[in-house]
Amino acid sequence: MYSIFYESHAGSWAILILLFLASYFLFRWGKQKASKIVYMIVRLFYIIMLVSGVGMLFNNMQLSFIIKGVLAIMLIGIMEVIMGRTKRKELTGSFWIVFAVLLAVVVALGYLKL
Repeated sequence: MYSIFYESHAGSWAILILLFLASYFLFRWGKQKASKIVYMIVRLFYIIMLVSGVGMLFNNMQLSFIIKGVLAIMLIGIMEVIMGRTKRKELTGSFWIVFAVLLAVVVALGYLKL
C-alpha cells in the first residue's frame, strides 16, 4: 500500500511543478483562459499530492515526514500567493526565492531521505 502512495506522490510532485510553471508563463504571455484551465489542473494535483502524502504519513510516522508535510503545505501556499499576485500584477520576486528554497528542501527531504 505504501508503494502506491509513494509512486503517485512522487509523480504528482513532478507534474505539479511543471504545470504550475506552465500556468504562470501562460498567464504572463497573455493566455489567461489557458492559464486558468492549467491552474485548475494544478489544484487537482494539490489534492492528489496531499492525499498520497497523508497516506504515506499514516504508514510511516517519522518526524522527517511530518516536517516535509508542513513544508509542502507552505510551498503550496507560496504557489497560490505567486499566482494571485501575478494576476493582480503585483511584484512576486521575493516569493519566487521562497518558492525555490522550499522546493529544494521538500525535494531533498523526499528523495534524499535526510
